[in-house]
Amino acid sequence: MNQSNLSLPSGCVLRKATSADQWSIRLLVFSAKLDPTQLNWQQFWVIEYNENLIACGQLRNFSGAQELGSLVVASAWRGRGLGSLLTQHLINTATQSLYLECLGQRLVQFYSRFDFVPISFEDLPQFPKTIGLSTLKEKFRFSQLAKRLLKVPVVFMEYQGQTNS
Repeated sequence: MNQSNLSLPSGCVLRKATSADQWSIRLLVFSAKLDPTQLNWQQFWVIEYNENLIACGQLRNFSGAQELGSLVVASAWRGRGLGSLLTQHLINTATQSLYLECLGQRLVQFYSRFDFVPISFEDLPQFPKTIGLSTLKEKFRFSQLAKRLLKVPVVFMEYQGQTNS
């Protein structure tokens, strides 16, 4: 998908998160009922308007891979392309194989526009552990359990486009 026609609404700024953004990021993630674990502000990019955080997303680093996660746009700002713009920016920033997990068909369709394709849990790569980093498969194992036992509609996706690796 060609995202070059996307631009920030007037007055909005896309920037790397700072330590001062920690609580705003947490509030946005909680408001969207997303996984509140592993929120590392150093891995986030944010969009702000009048010094208020209105969108955020992060690239989590794992051994041999990255995960696009915690992507949230404040409800009052949805439908203006901020999620698409932030997704494309995170893809462009990624330096390793890129994966994500999402719930439901609507999000699968959203991410499919960016060259993400659904894959099975078994097809997730099992990279060797790097000191200090867990593997992506270890992180997604809990979601796979919830999918199998509780029928949570989680979908694992892999980016099939070009990354800057």
